Amino acid sequence: MESFAPVIQKACLWALPILMAVILHEIAHGYVAFRLGDPTAAQLGRLTLNPFSHVDLFGTVILPLLLLFGGAPFLFGYAKPVPVNFRNLRNPRRDMVLVALAGPVMNLFLAGCFSFVYRLIPAMDLPEGNLLATNLLFFKAMAGAGVLMNVGLAVFNLIPLPPLDGGRAATGLLPRSPAIALARLEPYGVACLGGSQPHLAPHDKISHSDVTVRIESCPKR
Repeated sequence: MESFAPVIQKACLWALPILMAVILHEIAHGYVAFRLGDPTAAQLGRLTLNPFSHVDLFGTVILPLLLLFGGAPFLFGYAKPVPVNFRNLRNPRRDMVLVALAGPVMNLFLAGCFSFVYRLIPAMDLPEGNLLATNLLFFKAMAGAGVLMNVGLAVFNLIPLPPLDGGRAATGLLPRSPAIALARLEPYGVACLGGSQPHLAPHDKISHSDVTVRIESCPKR
């Protein structure tokens, strides 16, 4: 049993940072979409802090456990992609960028909060076995894990490859022709991610072709 103690400790250390990072990332997407005209996430009960509404069996449970028992230096995961119907947005091309960036921005905000907690807890030189020191050191380590998790998730999602958030944002920011070309790469981006999509999930089968059509309907620039 003692051989599992470090694994259990590591699981406890990373569990809360992972859940906060992936769940609030998705809620941010849904909330911004809601404010910009799309009620899909709200109607499907995704604007809630209830973790069971967001947990993805592989991304939130199996993947972190595989990394944990595989001895990875850090853990990673994702929640169920939030449903967004871009057709409901008041200004689809502009609002698509704002909705896409909401997730990574939330992760950077959380990283800042965890960093504040990390710096707030002092390095205490107390006798070994002191309960207060042990608890404070654990929370300091958890805060450090929160910084790593959220920065890593934000950077990963900002890669400009559809269907990641960075790809969605780039599609809305680029001039018309390169934006259409980038949108058409989405099926290959999904393949590169192994079929998993830790990003915005288009609702009602809105695919890369729908994004392309919306771009083509916008005025040239």
